[in-house]
Amino acid sequence: MKTYTLRKASFFDALVYAVLTVVLLGVLLPCLYVLLSSFSTKQEMLSRGFFLIPETWTLNAYGYLFNNHNFLTSFKNAFEITIVGTALSISTTTLMAYGLSRTWLKGRKTLNIMVVFTVLFSGGIIPMYLLTSQLGLLNTYWSLFLNNLILPFNLIVMRSFFQNTPKELEEAARMDGCGEWMLFFRVMLPLSMTSVATFIVFYAVFYWNSYFQAILFISDSQLIPLQVFLRQIVLESGNSLESISNGYEFGPPVKMAVVVMASLPMIVMYPFFQKYFDKGMLVGSVKG
Repeated sequence: MKTYTLRKASFFDALVYAVLTVVLLGVLLPCLYVLLSSFSTKQEMLSRGFFLIPETWTLNAYGYLFNNHNFLTSFKNAFEITIVGTALSISTTTLMAYGLSRTWLKGRKTLNIMVVFTVLFSGGIIPMYLLTSQLGLLNTYWSLFLNNLILPFNLIVMRSFFQNTPKELEEAARMDGCGEWMLFFRVMLPLSMTSVATFIVFYAVFYWNSYFQAILFISDSQLIPLQVFLRQIVLESGNSLESISNGYEFGPPVKMAVVVMASLPMIVMYPFFQKYFDKGMLVGSVKG
């Protein structure tokens, strides 16, 4: 009976590994294709179709990008949007989450209902555009910052963290003479750093991938972020772009290179914040 159980468990484990291997290949192969084909030649991509290992390795695609003014400008814009937007969003989200977690706050239940309401219902694209236009925020990064300043999901999770912190810590801090601001900055915020680090990544990815609202609110070519430039260069043909830039030729590998460059910063950042994910999402697991 024990041998049968072991065989059954071994078969199940083998099945799980087989399924996971297939899923891994399904995810990994397209990524490898994009990465490796960005080092191939234009003629090879047009003639060979799908391949993983280029016959001729070249940096022509990356040379074209780094000699393209529009790419460098959009890359810089994306960094500015991500850094400033993440700083503004994480600051306001943390402060509002802490406020809504305080039971003494008047109107707390009403505010919480309003936050949940925005998760279920949206005002729509046209009202959002009209409001942004009337405020004079079109063609400014404030149209992206203010419309996405606090994401409801992040706020709700962080509020739950503050609600589940040990009450003894708060009482001890108040007995030592801590006011509300000192309690927040010296006690609550240090305890919530794993959660804050997690949502820094969430906001950074959100702003780095700004696309739809950037198209909606920003029409100045000098202000567009990287994802909008990525759309332009992937959809447009070489006839509508500069075919030759300082000796580097535009072609399909350039499109692949833009995808790689658009993904690279988030891939590099992820390992440094990965350790915070498990702790950050398990709200209320603070040891007293």
